[in-house]
Amino acid sequence: MDPEIDLLHHIKSFEAQLEDYLPGNSIDCVILGYESQQLKVLLLKWKNDGVWTLPGGFIKKTEHLDDAAQRVLQERTGLSSVFVKQFYTFGSSVRNKNPQISKPLYHLKKMEELSPNFLKWITNRFITTGYFALVDIKRIHPRPDAFSEVCEWKSLNALPPLILDHKEIITKALDHLKTQLNYLPIGISLLPKKFTMQDLRKLYEAILGKPLERSNFQRKLLKLGILIRHEKQMTGAANKAPYLYSFSEEKYYELIKNGIGFYS
Repeated sequence: MDPEIDLLHHIKSFEAQLEDYLPGNSIDCVILGYESQQLKVLLLKWKNDGVWTLPGGFIKKTEHLDDAAQRVLQERTGLSSVFVKQFYTFGSSVRNKNPQISKPLYHLKKMEELSPNFLKWITNRFITTGYFALVDIKRIHPRPDAFSEVCEWKSLNALPPLILDHKEIITKALDHLKTQLNYLPIGISLLPKKFTMQDLRKLYEAILGKPLERSNFQRKLLKLGILIRHEKQMTGAANKAPYLYSFSEEKYYELIKNGIGFYS
């Protein structure tokens, strides 16, 4: 099927359900993963126009805001039981005036079969609520939505141009991550079930944007009593192989509840 005809088909399908959604309100999800010692974010590339965007969506009139975020997350990742948290509401009156949005919106306006009611609805001012999710990249098989050609991970150090204020949304999510580091399930969500102490330290360094002293970090984490030590990871000489660790989930979540000492 011609990409433009396919896009028009999906838009017309959504247009038929327009009355089911709240006008002027949306959600955007900053889905974060960790791979090759880099923090990454899941992004969508729109069909025809090649612009990049955060996964997001509209809110049904009968739907709780948190449920809408979980729905978007599941549609993009296939996961339904990961950590998701609301972190900020973006309400600038000029959100949709960003030049990055003009190309896809003008493209929509050229589709003469679309009703003026839909075009007014979709191009009107929107207030969006930001959510962030922490996921293990190895468990994810990203899936584009009907309006996108790809859904893939991008390093936070090499983001493509984003529509609207989506770069600001990502920045705000990272700021929240840093300030709430002791209250969020960072390691248990972003790392595989078993990991080395270096894996854990590099994760915190990626989030904080600065190096951490190795021995102090290890001593602090071991003192918390949240790590279970396993067999060594046999990659070379036995005496040089690093130990593998996993989290004691009960102790881990108890510390998060009280906000104690993962990093200070």
